Amino acid sequence: MNLRVKIVAAIVVVTVGASVAIGAWSYFATSDQLRDEIDASLDRAMAEVVARLEHERDEARFGGSGDDSLRTPGGTEQVIVQAIDASGAIVLDPGEHELPVGDRERALAAGSTSTSVRRDVSVGDDPYRMLTQGVSGGAVQVARNLEETHRLLDGLLRRTLTAVAAAVVVAALVGWWLARRMTRRLLLLTAAADEVRRSGRLDVKVPVGGRDETARLGGALDAMLGALARSRDDQQRLIHDAGHELRTPLTSLRTNVSVARRFEQLSEEQRTRLLEDLDGETRELTELVNELVELATDQRGEEPVEAVGLAEVVERVAARVRRRTGREVRVDADATVRRVRPLALERAIGNLLDNAAKFDEGQGPLDVRVANGRVEVLDRGPGIAPEDRGRIFDRFYRTPAARSRPGSGLGLSIVHDIVLAHGGEVFAVPRDGGGACVGFTLPELAPMPGTSLPGASGAPSTPG
Repeated sequence: MNLRVKIVAAIVVVTVGASVAIGAWSYFATSDQLRDEIDASLDRAMAEVVARLEHERDEARFGGSGDDSLRTPGGTEQVIVQAIDASGAIVLDPGEHELPVGDRERALAAGSTSTSVRRDVSVGDDPYRMLTQGVSGGAVQVARNLEETHRLLDGLLRRTLTAVAAAVVVAALVGWWLARRMTRRLLLLTAAADEVRRSGRLDVKVPVGGRDETARLGGALDAMLGALARSRDDQQRLIHDAGHELRTPLTSLRTNVSVARRFEQLSEEQRTRLLEDLDGETRELTELVNELVELATDQRGEEPVEAVGLAEVVERVAARVRRRTGREVRVDADATVRRVRPLALERAIGNLLDNAAKFDEGQGPLDVRVANGRVEVLDRGPGIAPEDRGRIFDRFYRTPAARSRPGSGLGLSIVHDIVLAHGGEVFAVPRDGGGACVGFTLPELAPMPGTSLPGASGAPSTPG
């Protein structure tokens, strides 16, 4: 059963249920009201008959006068009257409409009970509503024909069933019309998704008009396709850039391997320089490959978000840098706490310190400052030219001063992606007295668990 049929069926079921409920309530309410009116008319007729009997007690005791007015109280023939004595025998004959006398009526006439008896009876082929009330020496019965009431109720029932049938037809037609309107854009979205699956294209036009749930679904699908397209572009750009960056060390490596074939013909100085070049190129190539693997297989997006003190994270990274490089790292940090992914943040801070250690060739300490969510790494290197400050966080970008140094040009790009995933911003400014100050700021509101860091899907976004 498709969605349209389900919608139509649901509307029809609700309409039928509501119509039947309203029709049943109307039928039974009308029936009760008519029954109450008939009982009220019988009470009035009984009161009139009893009053006349008491007035003419000596002359017309149970039919003694033969007054026909007793048989038609109120001057109408809609109500018939019958009187019975204590034994249950009829003493006031209603004529051709003789009312039935049952055990309850006989008990009432005999004085065994004083409670009036009210019930539906059949007189011939006609339905009647009958009221029996005890009087001195017997009981009086009054009854009213229910045929007109039954005709009225039967007519009401037929009209109710006709209305229910009409409501079902109208509900089916309206439901089908609504279902078509509701599912039309879903069919368009399905067609767009099928086109993406069939062709592999991510630029398929997705209908996003309107403001209802279907429109929001279309907007979400369009945004998802846009994100996938950007991710694929990032992957292709990463492959292209990586291929470009790998060519230089590989070309140099092949040249040195060719030279190494004449190793015996080289002087001692040339041999030493060749081995140093091979060692440096191998390390550079290894570092580049490691960075590419890190970008392509980054799983930091699966790391849970925790509230941690930035000083604690910085101290751990600083300790590792001290052991690895032998450089002094001074940390000046406040008690700032942020919700972050600790391992990812450690990688970002570690890349900043490695970058500072690479460009600061002096023996002075490297400084790390943390204040109110701002993390700064300061060095006394050559600094960053104004034209390079906006690009040093781009993937594979290396300043002219850095091209002669080992490195892949990916370290600061990874910092940018990690900080961006935490909702922060990166910066690079000159340091007073020479050198550079590179770092980032983290906002008080960090991403909740489940937010993906760049690279978790295979290719991080390119810094803008």
